[in-house]
Amino acid sequence: MPVHPTAEQVQALSASTDASPVVMLNLLRFKAQADGIDEGITGADAYARYSVAAEPFLRSVGGRLLTSIQPKESVIGPSEPEWDLILLVEYPSRAKFLEMATNPDYLQIHAHREAALADSRLIACAQIPDDIIAQLR
Repeated sequence: MPVHPTAEQVQALSASTDASPVVMLNLLRFKAQADGIDEGITGADAYARYSVAAEPFLRSVGGRLLTSIQPKESVIGPSEPEWDLILLVEYPSRAKFLEMATNPDYLQIHAHREAALADSRLIACAQIPDDIIAQLR
């Protein structure tokens, strides 16, 4: 189950010339019990440790958490829950996201994320301009 990007995915993100803000959609499934540096606690608790430690790195590149939601029930799709937590995190650009993600100090705390997650998706998204949203209403 993916917890790390492939080399090709990192290369594509690095090669992007899109300097606009990017919203990262995080789909997260926790391990029942964390492993690695967080052995002995739940995956959710290990992710909470990661979140607290990651927040200063996020702020340092101008990023911010837009929202966090917990899925409850599927209306269309599999009846079994697929994700435990969904986050939308905005970065000023892909370059700023990569600056944070490659910071050696950040990589040290990333071990909490690895210990916490059974599966994840990280999807780079663009916000839809307000004038387009207005047309949809």
